[in-house]
Amino acid sequence: MLTLDDFDYLLPPACIAQAPLAERGASRLLALTGDQREDCYFADLPSLLAPGDLLVMNDTRVMHARLFGQKASGGQVEVLVERITAEDEVLAQVRASKSLKPGGRLRLEEAFEAEVIGREGEFYRLRFHADAPSNAIELIERHGRLPLPPYIERAAANADEERYQTVYARERGSVAAPTAGLHFDAALLERLRAMGIGTAHVTLHVGAGTFQPVRVHDLSAHRMHREHYQVPQATADAIAATRKRGGRIVAVGTTTLRTLESAADNGTLKVGAGETALFITPGFKFRVVDVLITNFHLPKSTLLMLVSAFGGLEALRAAYRHAIDSGYRFFSYGDAMLIHHSSPPP
Repeated sequence: MLTLDDFDYLLPPACIAQAPLAERGASRLLALTGDQREDCYFADLPSLLAPGDLLVMNDTRVMHARLFGQKASGGQVEVLVERITAEDEVLAQVRASKSLKPGGRLRLEEAFEAEVIGREGEFYRLRFHADAPSNAIELIERHGRLPLPPYIERAAANADEERYQTVYARERGSVAAPTAGLHFDAALLERLRAMGIGTAHVTLHVGAGTFQPVRVHDLSAHRMHREHYQVPQATADAIAATRKRGGRIVAVGTTTLRTLESAADNGTLKVGAGETALFITPGFKFRVVDVLITNFHLPKSTLLMLVSAFGGLEALRAAYRHAIDSGYRFFSYGDAMLIHHSSPPP
């Protein structure tokens, strides 16, 4: 039985990328097929794919989800919006010296107030109140700050407004970027289209839970945060057409993979909206995705478990050791992997 310790590794802090490279496509790319590894650059991606393949991308856009403020008592608070639940309500993580009570008021960014409605596990339900008519997303985008991940040890800068979004981001709702997509620029996408590689989109709004560590030794006791996703009819049609012509489904990022595998949980890809708490560990039967593009993930994280399920636990362990020894850059602004599934879907 696999436990949390099976997904631990020692990462030197110097390997954690603190800023993006000057060019998106300048990142390195470690291609993995079973036990075979090849050191490449992300700009080499067209040579690693084939005409007729389909890239599926997550088009979510990161919100300005981090807000600072004060309680009525004057105490400082930090709010990280997890998701928007109604026109003027959100679910959020709140850092404060003491737990918040229903009815309490927060003044955020010296711009508007948030009323504490209640609590759901580690999250608070907040209702926003503004002097001028505004909904929650407008207030967040106008007054909030870009929420860089906790392992990036600096405040968000102006450059992050562009570089911590994919070039195809359009559906606002995430608190973290689908980072595998950060390596694509317009020129690379055009090169891929020119050689007959298709593109399609899904939407999964990434929650703050993506950075939460697994806290139980027995993985069967872990529960994922729920995340909202959408699979358009056009994407389902493109996947079916790709399968018919013998092409491969290439998921850009773990969020895309989780969306597709969640939507196909009953064996057939289901179109429309849904919520997923899918927890993928070794032994999972993949139904849709043949190839995965992904960044390097934190020790003991659910994302490391997912990629280990996809590429094979021992192969991933060896690949991570190689990446560390070879100076690859890790996490959101780091380098990428191209992983072929050892037993692709039929």
